[in-house]
Order: sequence, then C-alpha cells, then structure tokens
Amino acid sequence: MSTRTAWLTLLMAGVFEIGYALSVGGSQGFTIRTWSAVAVVFFLLTLWALSRALRTIDVSTGYAVWAGLGAVGAAVLGPVFFNETLTAAKAAWLAVIITGVIWLKLADRPTPDR
Repeated sequence: MSTRTAWLTLLMAGVFEIGYALSVGGSQGFTIRTWSAVAVVFFLLTLWALSRALRTIDVSTGYAVWAGLGAVGAAVLGPVFFNETLTAAKAAWLAVIITGVIWLKLADRPTPDR
C-alpha cells in the first residue's frame, strides 16, 4: 500500500471511529438495538481500516491521528445529534488536537536518502 493510500485509509478509519463513537452514544449503553447494531458495524470498520493503514504508517503516529480524528469528530458532531454543548474552550482545545494531527502527518514525510 502506498503512503498516500495508507493515509487515506487512516482518514477513513477516523470517519468510521466518529460513527462508532456517535452510535455508541445513541445506543444508550447498548440498550437500543438499532444504534447498537450500527455501533458494531462501525467498530468493525474502524478496526479494519486502522489495521490496514498501520501496515504502512507507524503505529505511534497512526494511532494518535486516528484517536484525534475520532475525538474531534465526536466532539464537533455530538451537539448536532445529541444534547451536548461545544464551548469556546472545547473548540480551542479541539483546534490544538487538529493542529497536532496535521503536524503528525507532515512529520511522516519520508526524508531523502543521503
């Protein structure tokens, strides 16, 4: 898998992770069957995509990016789907996470051989 494909797969894993986090919230402790089934599907998809991406991307970088995308996505979309709030302070710290994810991606660029 090329590096570009691995990063796109990691991005897809992050989207699946957001879906998983939101559907777990909607399942209300796995008591609502539809949300619970959706959570299981997203869980399997996110693990599959993450494992594929980590064949190429270092585990330390890939896991941090995946977790960061999931956290930011769930925090931003939580107020859209549930009775949650997104304060200015939360938004500022989410911006820090996004900045970290971008810098991790930039740090993953291969260095030219000498």
